[in-house]
Amino acid sequence: MVEAVQGAGVVVTGAGGGIGAALARRFAAEGARVVVNDLDADRAKAVADEIGAIAVPGDASSVVGDARDALGGTVDIYCANAGVGSGGSEAAGEDVWALAWDVNVMAHVRAAEALIPGWLERGGGRFVSTVSAAGLLTMIGAAPYSVTKHGAYAFAEWLSLTYRHRGIKVHAICPQGVRTDMLAATGSAGDLVLQPTAIEPDVVADTLMKGIAEDRFLVLPHPEVAGYYQARATEPDRWLTTMNHIQQKWEAGE
Repeated sequence: MVEAVQGAGVVVTGAGGGIGAALARRFAAEGARVVVNDLDADRAKAVADEIGAIAVPGDASSVVGDARDALGGTVDIYCANAGVGSGGSEAAGEDVWALAWDVNVMAHVRAAEALIPGWLERGGGRFVSTVSAAGLLTMIGAAPYSVTKHGAYAFAEWLSLTYRHRGIKVHAICPQGVRTDMLAATGSAGDLVLQPTAIEPDVVADTLMKGIAEDRFLVLPHPEVAGYYQARATEPDRWLTTMNHIQQKWEAGE
């Protein structure tokens, strides 16, 4: 059992399925009091009923108040997990870009704005961002997703460096492919890049628990991502050339 999780009031957004549901189940199994949030009220209720949690459906951008009330006044751990996997290029519509920014970045910002003052007063709290390896690297065929996941990672990093000396812990989860509806929706790009090493959502939840136990910021369910991230930083042109070869292979339908 992870001591920091036992008895904690936990909110997981986008928890009606996929990674979010796996996180909610694992937190409940660890003895946490869990709020399951999802836009789909029926899915949120189904997961909550399964694990003995509380369903608080609705938009992740505005869930903090209702979730806090449901937990008796205190949120100890907030998992900003809800996301949209927007594909497309620079030519994706303004509405596609706006939705990606709103869900993948601004929902995190709004949650932090609502939570940080209370956490600073108490001297503690945990903010968990489900980012994606795309936030450290990139993803072919998905400019809005890649760019906004970079933003989500940057915001989590900023929170950590700003508040860690005041007791606030931040964790950024950055998996590659995870067998969820979102992966299925990536089509041929996902088949080429993500499917070969895809993992189950439970593996993500297991890795997060280890990260929480170790107070580790960067949580990598695919450990090999660390090497890719290092290569991107130290040899950017070589890394971009490699990624471009993958892009060409995708375009050729290989």
